[in-house]
Amino acid sequence: MFEVFGLSVSKLASVSRPPGRIVEVPGRGDTFVYEMEGPPGAPVLFLIHGLVATTQLNWFPAFPVLADRYRVVATDLRGHGRGFPAGNRFRLSDCADDIAAIADTLGIDRFIPVGYSLGGPVAQLTWHRHRDRVEGLVLAATSRNFGGTLRERTWYRIVPGIVAGTRVVGRVRGGGRPPEEIELGDDAFLSRWAMEELRRVSPTVALQAMSTLGRFSSHEWIDDVDVPTAVVVTTKDHFISPTRQIKLANAIPGATIHPVQAGHAACVLAYRRFVPALVEACAAVTSKLPGRSSNARETLGPGQEEA
Repeated sequence: MFEVFGLSVSKLASVSRPPGRIVEVPGRGDTFVYEMEGPPGAPVLFLIHGLVATTQLNWFPAFPVLADRYRVVATDLRGHGRGFPAGNRFRLSDCADDIAAIADTLGIDRFIPVGYSLGGPVAQLTWHRHRDRVEGLVLAATSRNFGGTLRERTWYRIVPGIVAGTRVVGRVRGGGRPPEEIELGDDAFLSRWAMEELRRVSPTVALQAMSTLGRFSSHEWIDDVDVPTAVVVTTKDHFISPTRQIKLANAIPGATIHPVQAGHAACVLAYRRFVPALVEACAAVTSKLPGRSSNARETLGPGQEEA
């Protein structure tokens, strides 16, 4: 396992990007799929990234850690990164159906969707629309509905501007390349690599995704979830309130809660705290599967338990 302590976001990304390949999905076209096989017969985790992110940007700190114990699969959502084209309209239901179709193509019968932020509704819908395929759920920094508070609504409005800004900065500096990093405050920054990942998403898709997210609600059916579920709660989240995240967990029978003292970008900017909580959540789910057991601590690499 790699040593993460002291590595910057860009340096960590360079050593932990998962392998991938182009996969042709019948009736849908080509998409890029990241995959690490894990141990023989291991449960399958299907990682689903957040709004205007990509698989690599959202999951690169977690991918190799999870692959110690699970088969890990991921792809970029429609209109994001190297995913399917979004078409005229971005729909969460299409994203959920994409997940099942990609699993079909890869010969995966049952899997565990792991959804972060926007990936949370996609994971929920994957269970709702393809219940025979989903054997568990892991939901992180997400909710049953979105955009309820002024701060949340403000965040959703400014995200397309952030995406557009990464493109403008690159053009102004010449050659389409952004600067080495941009300071965001509180010791956070966007590395050149992270900015290049953000530039893979168009502001138009970002707007469509946020509009769709604002209309999403699973209130009417989320309490029907009948598979083991774990919810990772980002307790300092200003964009999806911790209260909203806990309500999601409480609505799902038997769901476990795994807190992380970090904000909404915990998956990258607080990965030393987020990854252990994610591993613990995955273990809580897989330990409840028939014939399965999992020990979260065994999957942690050097430096992962330090905040």
